[in-house]
Amino acid sequence: MDRGILIVVSGPSGAGKGTVCKELLREDPSLRLSISATTRKPRIGESEGVNYFFFDKQKFEKMVEEDQFLEWAEVYGNYYGTPKAFVESQLESGNDVILEIDIQGAMKARQKYSDGVFIFIVPPSMGELEKRIKGRATETSEEIKLRFAKAATEMKYISKYDYIVVNDEVNKAAHKVLAILTAEKCKVERNLELYLNIENVKE
Repeated sequence: MDRGILIVVSGPSGAGKGTVCKELLREDPSLRLSISATTRKPRIGESEGVNYFFFDKQKFEKMVEEDQFLEWAEVYGNYYGTPKAFVESQLESGNDVILEIDIQGAMKARQKYSDGVFIFIVPPSMGELEKRIKGRATETSEEIKLRFAKAATEMKYISKYDYIVVNDEVNKAAHKVLAILTAEKCKVERNLELYLNIENVKE
């Protein structure tokens, strides 16, 4: 059985990466969404192993010490992280795994999964990005300014990724990601050992 591919999806706030990932799972139900772990309490409607793995701080910190996370961070007093065991079990089972994550987490993930596929989701323009952030109508004007400034800084990480996908239409963006995954599965380095004797290739 072929090992699955880790698809890391990130981008600036407001780019719509979460919406694109939902569309990906709808278009291809065989994809697996990576499940994060957190120390915060479950919210109404959230289930263990579906929305998150819910750990207490002691267990989470022990896992950090044992390098059991692909990446992790502390946010507003709670820990969030991606358990390596879950991702590895899915990949070893031949499943392709989508990891929707912020840019800092993606950079950490790249250090441990250099063969992963790193995709940067961007809006059609910075003007559209600002429009989307304002359209949420859940933040003050000052918070909007800070979020937009952060997004502008995050855009500078584009060169750290393998692919860039413009999210002008969610369905089109999702299809581009699926096309990238198809192309990745056809790469020579992912298939060489299946068809050629490596020692002969070296000669």
